[in-house]
Amino acid sequence: MTASSVLSAAPVIGASGVLDVLATRHAYVVFALLLCIGLYMMIANPNLIKKLIGLNLFQTAIFLLFVVSAYVEGGAIPIIPAGTEQGAAYASPLPHVIVLTAIVVGVSLTAVGLALCIRIYDEYGTLRADTLRDLMREEGSLPAEVGQEPDAAGVARSDGGETNE
Repeated sequence: MTASSVLSAAPVIGASGVLDVLATRHAYVVFALLLCIGLYMMIANPNLIKKLIGLNLFQTAIFLLFVVSAYVEGGAIPIIPAGTEQGAAYASPLPHVIVLTAIVVGVSLTAVGLALCIRIYDEYGTLRADTLRDLMREEGSLPAEVGQEPDAAGVARSDGGETNE
């Protein structure tokens, strides 16, 4: 089977098909929106608190995906009493357990992130990543940029590392 035959056999979804999916699958649309907004906030914002909020939105989108994927049409809770019929539809409890564990990890990550933000603000007086990078480079606690050679003392030099000794 060639790639062209696979593509030609794939169903073509027109504009009405996309609208049908958007109209019937609200949770997946919300998942995609939360994921994109969270990712954008983590990448585009220089403020560390806003990056942490973006991370929480991203995590929430993943939690929503897990819970929605566990839904079974006509499914029952997975408690099987004695004498029930075989082959009945049951919802899997595993995604819910994974989400509960991930929520605990997410809350812990947020707490540690906020504690680090407090310490960073106390030390440097700002939470902007670009300003922090410049301040840390000035004090020498950040490694040299690409293209800068450190001298014998470990200080980055932009002139190629030549010394006048």
